[in-house]
Amino acid sequence: MHASASPTTVRTAPMGRFRWRIVDIVTASVIGVASGLIFLAWNIGYLGPKALLEPLLPGLQGLLDGPWLFAGVLGALIIRKPGAALYTETLAAVVSALIGNQWGGFLTIEAGLVQGLGAELIFLLFLYRVWSLPVALLAGAGAGLAGAINNLILWYAGADATFTLVYVVSAVVSGAVIAGGLSWFLARGIAATGALDGFASGRDRRERV
Repeated sequence: MHASASPTTVRTAPMGRFRWRIVDIVTASVIGVASGLIFLAWNIGYLGPKALLEPLLPGLQGLLDGPWLFAGVLGALIIRKPGAALYTETLAAVVSALIGNQWGGFLTIEAGLVQGLGAELIFLLFLYRVWSLPVALLAGAGAGLAGAINNLILWYAGADATFTLVYVVSAVVSGAVIAGGLSWFLARGIAATGALDGFASGRDRRERV
């Protein structure tokens, strides 16, 4: 009997770890909607810094992309399930698109999908097992790179090599620092309150303490 039960346990355990629960869906949705509201504020708030950065060095405005990239990284760090980064970043973009912004609904949602995928691929690379600060930084950078490439194709077609290089590097740095680093510290801060005790991210925090 022991010989027949053991293989079943080995096969089903990973699937159970990756299966979404109702609480995962609800929490990811809350993160996505709240992030979308922050996106809406930044849609207007970034205009001032953009006007200051663009004259300094064309492409440097990529440093402002980070606040649009954090939803996916934060969602993945808290939920720790496949698809969390893609879901939360896309939902945040949907909220921004539905309420309205200067880029239009379709392109806003498309950008959210691309940025979420950029972060998702990093967590996939680590098989959804490593949730450290370096991985969060890489995920933010991945979101920044994906978003930068998307923007270069859609909004900056024909840009010269200098602009392209400056913009991509700026967006990647912004993604790593803001979407990656700040999201990691925010997730740890939320976990410290006990609000994530039903999640692996909350349990890991308690065990370290």
